[in-house]
Amino acid sequence: MQLMTENGSMNGAMDAEALVARFAQMFAALAGNVERVVRGKREKVELALVCLLAEGHLLIEDVPGVGKTTLARAISASVDAKWTRIQFTPDLLPSDITGVSIFNQGTSAFEFHPGPIFANIAVADEINRGSPKTQSALLEVMEERRVSVEGAPHPVPRPFMVIATQNPVDMDGTYPLPEAQLDRFLMRISMGYPDHQAEVALLAGAPTGAALDQMPPVMAREDLARMIDFAQRLHVAPPLFDYLVRVVAATREHPDLRLGASPRASIALLRAARARAAAAGRSYVVPEDVKALAVPVIAHRLIVTPEAELRGRTGADVVGEALRNVPTPQAAGV
Repeated sequence: MQLMTENGSMNGAMDAEALVARFAQMFAALAGNVERVVRGKREKVELALVCLLAEGHLLIEDVPGVGKTTLARAISASVDAKWTRIQFTPDLLPSDITGVSIFNQGTSAFEFHPGPIFANIAVADEINRGSPKTQSALLEVMEERRVSVEGAPHPVPRPFMVIATQNPVDMDGTYPLPEAQLDRFLMRISMGYPDHQAEVALLAGAPTGAALDQMPPVMAREDLARMIDFAQRLHVAPPLFDYLVRVVAATREHPDLRLGASPRASIALLRAARARAAAAGRSYVVPEDVKALAVPVIAHRLIVTPEAELRGRTGADVVGEALRNVPTPQAAGV
């Protein structure tokens, strides 16, 4: 599948509407391939793919056994690119992720041996079972797309995405992710339990690890990179920029929060909204894109006050309140 020419310019034989229709077709092919093993979770699959096409990192948080790792692996298998899986454990070291410099006696020099983070898609399984020191090894690479070892920078390939899974923080043997780490994830989603029909279908033909390994890729790495570049050129009307910033700013002023969303959240929401618009076959962003993505993009970045937490308030509640209170612009896509 090809969206644009090799140098990234639009194919002259196709106008903007045809290009965005092609984008939507390729997105649907990706989603359909993932749904071969992740059944009954279309909304979660689409959110995860929007995050991929926004070139962001995804955090999947839920109880064990609901398909977090299956979703991550299915996305990795659907793209013909290099992917790796890192199982986080308490004894995992930062160098086990980033790599090490080893002295070569033949050349009398140190040579860098890259770790598993050097991939297009890195699956960080049960990330909150790693120690805080090990978790911090991902801070630089998730933000700057490079790893510094002994003062020397080593860029990771593009596109680059970390898909992390984690169990709820109140489970034994887990370490809560720090705020700086959470803020680097463009989106956080929860899988939830499958509905009755999906679980029956799962029992009737439960996918195995071998079935996941045999999933055919439906997209090349180069096509994925072009789709990412194409989505970020979609039109956004000035009133929608204003609306998006007002929604994010509303979290900074909310009395139930100790920490509101940063400008990084605004940028992440804009990138995700553009990717969602392209996936829907539109060449422009509308307010519904912002509303659909605000909770998964913003809520995990917020810190609720202890008093509000005792009342059962969550970051998602605050984001929902901001969406209700901020006036929606009219004809934002025109």
